Amino acid sequence: MSETSAEVVRSMYDAFATGDVPAVVARMDPQVEWNEAENFPYADRNPYMGPDAVVEGVFARLGAEWEYWNIQVDHVLDAGSNVVVLGRYHAKHRETGKEMDAQCAHIWWLRDGKITRFQQYADTAQARAAVES
Repeated sequence: MSETSAEVVRSMYDAFATGDVPAVVARMDPQVEWNEAENFPYADRNPYMGPDAVVEGVFARLGAEWEYWNIQVDHVLDAGSNVVVLGRYHAKHRETGKEMDAQCAHIWWLRDGKITRFQQYADTAQARAAVES
């Protein structure tokens, strides 16, 4: 029995929570298209094409610039080959020491158990405020 799209996405959040980036990357299609929310600090390189671009442009920057970055998953909405996740970011910026508790939504597109596309929506004003001195 193959995993549902929602199960694939849930496994990615579980891997994020433990810092298991290789497990997250393993779920990505080699041609994954990743988009951060417009005006989000990491939207400067949108779209990120391929897992290496996502790791370098998003994950590595989150790890370097934030003391912690966690997501609280409140709802996972299974729409077949698409999954919508609603939740909140809890984070503390390393340089400014500012914390945020920001609403977010993620849309995931999947094919054959792999993530082919990601779109983030988030409270960009809170993210910007956290990084500004």
